[in-house]
Amino acid sequence: MKLQLFPQENAGLELLSRMASQLLRGTAVLAEILGADPEEFDRLTEQLHQIDAETIDLHFALMTQMRTSFINPLPREDLYELSLVLMSAMECLDASAETISLYKLSGVSRRASEQLEVIGRQAELTASAVRRLASLEDLEEYWIEMLRLARRAERSRRIWVAELMREYKPLAYARHRDLADQLSGTSAELRRAATFVGGILVRES
Repeated sequence: MKLQLFPQENAGLELLSRMASQLLRGTAVLAEILGADPEEFDRLTEQLHQIDAETIDLHFALMTQMRTSFINPLPREDLYELSLVLMSAMECLDASAETISLYKLSGVSRRASEQLEVIGRQAELTASAVRRLASLEDLEEYWIEMLRLARRAERSRRIWVAELMREYKPLAYARHRDLADQLSGTSAELRRAATFVGGILVRES
């Protein structure tokens, strides 16, 4: 008899939750990078590359689970779309680390830490929310809080970009702006996940 780590009908949601939790791990590593000396950038960035690779493995595990299971808590298309969004968020987070490593960025604005704080909270909420998709319990609060966090992140990004324009010459501005855009992209993808969950909630309620 094949061993199952969790009930078959909830396996897809568990895998999605683990993908969101990977973003929490990645956020912690990126926070280390922001506080590290430049000679540590490559080593820490490699750690984030590994977390990204594990996230891709979870995505393919979800695809396998959907193909082999007759029972899924949601339509396969919904599970697949959410998985793609979470994978894209991790890709943006990984690119943030690579940007710092490639350019050897130092003296990064505290706005980056503000962005990471929001991303970490978004990932935490998403990991919890996807586990509840089978029952659709308390998802309205998740949806609303994620939108609030995304607005906070976007406002912080606008302030960050304005500060960069005042303080840096064009080449340095472009490098720091690249980092700001990648972090903003991570938050935006997590907001997209919440919007998608909101659509499921409206459709399935």
